[in-house]
Amino acid sequence: MTAAPHRADSTAPSRSATLPGRAIAALATAALALVAAFVLAPRTRAASGPGDDFGEAGELAGAFREAFVAYWNSGERALSPDLDRIVDHWFRYHLAKAVIAAMALIVLVVLGVLLWKAFLKADGPGAGRRLSLAAAGVLATLLALLSLAAVAANIQGATAPFASLLPMLPTGASDGEVADVLARIRRDLAVVPRAGDQEPPALDVMIGDFARYHVAMAVIAAIVAVGLVVLGVSAWRRFRRTEPADRRARRTLGSFGVLAVLASLFAIVVAVANTSTAVDPRPALLAFFEGGW
Repeated sequence: MTAAPHRADSTAPSRSATLPGRAIAALATAALALVAAFVLAPRTRAASGPGDDFGEAGELAGAFREAFVAYWNSGERALSPDLDRIVDHWFRYHLAKAVIAAMALIVLVVLGVLLWKAFLKADGPGAGRRLSLAAAGVLATLLALLSLAAVAANIQGATAPFASLLPMLPTGASDGEVADVLARIRRDLAVVPRAGDQEPPALDVMIGDFARYHVAMAVIAAIVAVGLVVLGVSAWRRFRRTEPADRRARRTLGSFGVLAVLASLFAIVVAVANTSTAVDPRPALLAFFEGGW
């Protein structure tokens, strides 16, 4: 009598079913690790240069204000050694944050794709698992958008680190050397130079770096807008090809299409606003030093 062929237990999960769960768990862990690295690692990386350990943010701000005043009073165009060291530190800080944020963005995009695919494939009468997958997918999508914004902001900061340091100046200061320098900056910015007029060298450098700061964001926002439009069009095409009976897939694709379109419109507004400022940076820089920007 021959033995009956062995049959696998139909209740045991298949290898293909367990792999997405493991991948989701691994990606979620990686995302958490990258969030922690985004907060903790950049300051350590930025302080890798000699004499660049500024400790707390307040120490960096104090060092920048002192170096900024000395630079302005020097009458030179080239950054002073102290200010150059701080600007270089700030460049490395933003570069490190941009790299980590980009890694987090990639992880979150992959995680979001897996979560939404799992949501669309989830079967069975129970709605709990589908609801959990949908909530996790929404969270991953929102975190991916935040990571995208972090990438853009830190690329902008790394492109024009001097301009991105300016918010550390106490623009509302009413006494002291910093207040005197800021008053002179506001006075010089309020006067539109005529042909042949010479700007104070430090002010000319600030205006140029401020313009570059906004050019960077205009370019980044334009690239993001194009990418979001492509994503939105792809979602809507898949929406139209999906059978009407598959309401879950149609709702998901439709929501992604709407989100991509809205996000692309926001990116276009950001690109236009930054382009306008880059073309004529003087009024915006004056508004900043007057505390209204």
